[in-house]
Amino acid sequence: MGKIRITKQFNFEAGHALYGYDGKCRNVHGHSYKLSVTVIGTPISDADHVKHGMVIDFGDLKKVVNEEIVDQFDHATIFNKNSPHVELANELSERGHSIILADYQPTSENMVIDFASKIKARLPENIQLHSIKLQETETSFAEWYASDN
Repeated sequence: MGKIRITKQFNFEAGHALYGYDGKCRNVHGHSYKLSVTVIGTPISDADHVKHGMVIDFGDLKKVVNEEIVDQFDHATIFNKNSPHVELANELSERGHSIILADYQPTSENMVIDFASKIKARLPENIQLHSIKLQETETSFAEWYASDN
């Protein structure tokens, strides 16, 4: 039996600011992100296995992505922890806002690298992360492929 790719899609809302950027995105703003996570593996061939015929249960993949990404990033504001935005982040956090201080500039490109690392660490041994697509707007997205890395 061959390898099969399984994709699950997710949505979350988040804000960010790109410190030092020369355009409008230097201002705090938000997006309705769409995240597609694709894994690859061989369907379980054991007829007695409860997940017979599945590469991975969509519910199991959903649990990993929700815990590692969606639950943390949804309705949060992401700042680069090495920027002056830390002062604003601390004030917002003290007022009860959900803040993520990232080790990187919070672009879609860097977010997919971060997400890939977090998801790969949680997948079963026989399942590989194939790709991630993070759509920031209807016409703009970043993609990460295992084959490129």
